[in-house]
Amino acid sequence: MKEESFMNEKVTHSYTSSDIEVLEGLEAVRKRPGMYIGTTSARGLHHLVWEIVDNSIDEALAGYADEITVHIYEDNMVEVIDNGRGVPVEIHSKTGKSTAETIYTILHAGGKFGGGAYKVSGGLHGVGGAVVNALSSFMEVIVFRDGKEYYLRFENGGQVAHPLEVVGDSDKTGTTIRFMADETIFTEGIDYSYEVLRDRLRQIAFLNKGIKINFIDDRRESEETFLYDGGLKEYVAFINKNKNPIHKDILYGEGEEEDIIVEVALQYNDGFVPGLYSFCNNINTQEGGTHEDGFRLALTRVINNYAREHGMLKKDDENFQGDDVREGLTAVLSIKHPDPQYEGQTKTKLGNSEVRRIVSSIFGDVLERYLMENPDSAKIIIEKAIVASKARVAAKKARELTRRKGALEISSLPGKLSDCSSRNAEECEIFIVEGDSAGGTAKQGRDSSIQAILPLRGKILNVEKARLHRIFDNNEIRMMLTAFGTGIADEMDLEKLRYHKIVIMTDADVDGAHIRTLLLTFFYRFLRPLIENGHIYIAQPPLYKIARGNKVEYAYSDEELEIFKEEFGERFSIQRYKGLGEMNADQLWDTTMNPESRTLIQVQIDDAIAADEIFQTLMGDEVLPRREFILENAQFVTDLDY
Repeated sequence: MKEESFMNEKVTHSYTSSDIEVLEGLEAVRKRPGMYIGTTSARGLHHLVWEIVDNSIDEALAGYADEITVHIYEDNMVEVIDNGRGVPVEIHSKTGKSTAETIYTILHAGGKFGGGAYKVSGGLHGVGGAVVNALSSFMEVIVFRDGKEYYLRFENGGQVAHPLEVVGDSDKTGTTIRFMADETIFTEGIDYSYEVLRDRLRQIAFLNKGIKINFIDDRRESEETFLYDGGLKEYVAFINKNKNPIHKDILYGEGEEEDIIVEVALQYNDGFVPGLYSFCNNINTQEGGTHEDGFRLALTRVINNYAREHGMLKKDDENFQGDDVREGLTAVLSIKHPDPQYEGQTKTKLGNSEVRRIVSSIFGDVLERYLMENPDSAKIIIEKAIVASKARVAAKKARELTRRKGALEISSLPGKLSDCSSRNAEECEIFIVEGDSAGGTAKQGRDSSIQAILPLRGKILNVEKARLHRIFDNNEIRMMLTAFGTGIADEMDLEKLRYHKIVIMTDADVDGAHIRTLLLTFFYRFLRPLIENGHIYIAQPPLYKIARGNKVEYAYSDEELEIFKEEFGERFSIQRYKGLGEMNADQLWDTTMNPESRTLIQVQIDDAIAADEIFQTLMGDEVLPRREFILENAQFVTDLDY
C-alpha cells in the first residue's frame, strides 16, 4: 500500500496525430442514433453532454487538465471547456484531413485505441465527439495549442462549414466544444435537466479529487463550482448527510496493482439498508461486477477474522454472512482500469476477472489496518453485525412464509389474491389496490384471464426504518412476495415472476400517494430488479368525470378538465374522484384498467444514487432533511385538495 496519491500522475507519452487511430468512418448515426446513445429521449440527449465531458475528464486523468466548465445557454446550446493539451490539429496521415476534423467526423477515431495518449479512459469506444457532431445541428471546436487559437465548425450533422484554421494567438491550452442538439433527432425536445447535469457533474468531481468543475446554467441564472480535495471521503459524507453515522471517521484507502488503481471509502450508519456504489473509470457500474465481488469478499473475510481474533465471535458461533456486515454500510468503490471489459453494451457490469483479486487484496489491507488502528469503531461495527446476524436468522424463519412454489400451485396463493386464469407470465398483470372496496370493484371490472387483483389493507410497513425480520412479519408484504413468486434480495429469481406487469393502483389523494411511496420504497430497496427490468407501473385513474346528458368524458388533469369545459359549453356536471371506490366496475375498466385506453407510468431509475438519497430523505428517521425538502419544493406543487 502506497501513501502517495496515484490520481495525478501524468502520462509521459506525447499526444500527436500519430496517437489517433482511425477504425471506420462515420455512417448511419443519424439514421440509427439509438445504437450509439441508447435512446433519443431525455436520457440520450444528456448522453451527448457526457460524451464531451468524458473527453475532458480523460485529459484530467492523464494529468494535463484540472478545470472543466460546462455552460448551458438560454437556447440550450452546450459549451464544454477544459484546460488540457488541446486536441491535435496537424494533418492526419490516414485521412488527409486535420486531426481535429478527423476526431469529430470519423467514428472510432480517438486517442484511446492503443496510441498511449491515455492511461485510463471512460469512453473507450472513441465515438463520443463524432456521434455528438452527427446528432447536432451545429458544432464548434476551438483549440488552444502551440501558442495558437484554432477554429472549426460543423453544421447539419457533421458537414464541415468552416475548415480548421488559425484565428489568433494564445498563451493558453485546452479545447472548447460548443454544440446544439438537433431537434429533428431529439423530437421530445432539447431542454436539458438542470438537476441531472448538476448531480452528474458533482459526482464526477467527487470521483476525481482535485479537479475543478464549473457548472453555469443561464436558464436559471445559476453558477456552481464543484471541487473536492477529499474525493471519495467527501462523497461518503455527502451520501450520509441525512443519516446517523455510528462512527465519526470515514475509512479511506487507495492502492495500485497491475496498473489498476483502487480507491474506497466507507462509513456505517444506524440504518438497515446497505449502500455500495461502484464505479469504473467514472462510469457508475449499477449492476456491479468483479470489483464489487472483491470488495464484498474482503469485507466479510476481514470482519470475521477480526471478530474471532478479539473474542467477539466465540468458537461455536457461526461466521457473519455478507448481509450481516453490510447492514447500514455506505461505501463508494472507484477503480481506474486501462482496459475495462464490460458485460453488455451499457457499461453497467464490470467483467475483468483480475479485478476481483486486486480489489480484495487492496481493500482487505486497508480495512485490516483501519480496524486495528480504530478499536472503538471496530467494536461498534462488529456489534452491529452481531445484531444483524440475529435479525437474519429471525428473517429466515419468516421468509419461508412467502414461498410460492410455482405459478400453478393454487394452494400457495395469499388469501386476498384474485388470480388470473392465464399462466403466461408475459401477458399477466397484477393490480395492487388500496382496500377491499377498491379491490372488489377492480375484481368485477377486470379481464380475469390476464389481470389479477391484490387488495392491501391499510399502509404497508416503511421498510426504510425496519430490519428484514420485521419486514417479513408484515402481512401485506408477505402477501405481495407470495403472489410475485420471485423471492427477495439476493435470493431473487426473475424467472419465477408470475406477472410481468405489477401495477400500483391507489386513490388520487394524500393517503393514496403515501401508500404508493411506501410501495415504491419497498420495491426499490428489496425488489429493485423488478424496477430495473421494467415490471413496475403506476396506474393513472382520472381526477374528474364531466358529463352532459349521454356525453361523458374523463379528465386526468386540471388542464384537461378546462379543455373539456370549453367543449361542453355552459351546462355540464363535474364529479371529482377522491377514490377508486367511487367508480363502478365499468368506469374503472374504461379509464384505468383497459389496456387499450388506460395510461400507465412505467417506474424507472435514472440515477440510483439520487434515488437512494430521495428515499432516505422522505422515508428515513431524520425529520430535518425532510422538512427542508418540503420547504424547498412546496413552490412546485400544482394540485392540492383543500
